[in-house]
Amino acid sequence: MSLNTSLRDAISANLAQTVADYKDFHRTPELSMQETQTAATIRSTLEALGLETHTFGGTGIVSVIENGEGPVVAYRADTDGLPIAEDTGYDYASTAEGTLPDGSTTKVMHGCGHDTHITVGLYVARYLVEHKDLWSGSVVMIFQPGEETGEGARAMLDDGLWNSIVRPEVIYGQHVWPGKAGHIYVAKETAMAMSDCLKVTVRGKQAHGSQPESSIDPIVLGAYMITRLQSIVSREISGRDMAVVTVGTFHGGLKENIIPDSAEFKLNIRTFNEEVREVVLNRVERVIRAEAQASGAPEPIIEEMYRFPRCYNDPAATDQFLDVVGAELGEEQVHLDRAVTGSEDFGAFGDDIDVPYVYWFFGGYSPAKFDGDEPPAGNHSPFFAPDDVETTLKTGIRAGLSAVLSTVGK
Repeated sequence: MSLNTSLRDAISANLAQTVADYKDFHRTPELSMQETQTAATIRSTLEALGLETHTFGGTGIVSVIENGEGPVVAYRADTDGLPIAEDTGYDYASTAEGTLPDGSTTKVMHGCGHDTHITVGLYVARYLVEHKDLWSGSVVMIFQPGEETGEGARAMLDDGLWNSIVRPEVIYGQHVWPGKAGHIYVAKETAMAMSDCLKVTVRGKQAHGSQPESSIDPIVLGAYMITRLQSIVSREISGRDMAVVTVGTFHGGLKENIIPDSAEFKLNIRTFNEEVREVVLNRVERVIRAEAQASGAPEPIIEEMYRFPRCYNDPAATDQFLDVVGAELGEEQVHLDRAVTGSEDFGAFGDDIDVPYVYWFFGGYSPAKFDGDEPPAGNHSPFFAPDDVETTLKTGIRAGLSAVLSTVGK
């Protein structure tokens, strides 16, 4: 089932304004859980459509589009930016700044494409409101903050989202990525990995750099921990299972001739199932504590920073999505893909109420971007932004509407 001609005509007629709105969001990103102005813009846009808005999780905005009797579905878009200095060279590039939790100032960029998601979500809402003759039921539009830190979905749920908003029968969401504009990529069952982020404080004993025998060197100890952690995946996890352990930061000391009393590193773990997740977390803690003991060091401090749930695409709902989006965009534009090792908190919305969901990717780059020696910039890069904005937005809107209308459409 493809979209009604009136919907397609409206999408094309409003495309210039859609692009302009996207560029405005691109210029004005805000950090996770600080999306105050973004939320205000989303709220005013939805209210201009005649919709009532609700706030959850501080800066999360929800509207229910009601249209008589029928099924209830939900559509989610995320809204936060990243602490990245943009280097795309576009005339609408972000120059915004934000304040990190530690009080430091940083440049902010929509380096993961959430500006695209906001714009697509708002236009999906607009067309559902303007074309109520084509569907019946209710659509819950969720604009979620704090996806990048794994805080936003949980904050909205803990704030009583499903206690006060009608519960959907299925939830849809999508994400722009470095694929070909006009194309859709979706995995069945496990779509994205779980993620666990830990901060480790390695404690030692300070001494002068010329007297190492008087110290317990946390930098050397931390280096042993980090090196040993790399053996967990290669030697303690079956080759049939997926796991990634990455240490992304390592800080210790202030001067080259002083052995400090502590050092700190942060690590990220990705897994596809709960059993492997628990094994890896157990082994990580064992290695860290054992290395400290072997060095005669005080007990290290291991703190959980945040975690992401698994994103599991319901097989039946995914098959239905593949059918409708293939009919709308053309089957050659739709790809059944493998799970990715990136992580998302989107799945929490469905997992909390045991509701199926489907999450997919749509491409942001023109074919020319794939002709060179270097692949196009990926998400979280200072160079990431769709170069074929019109096709990217149009595809996202058509895919989002196709998914929603596959359940509530007449």
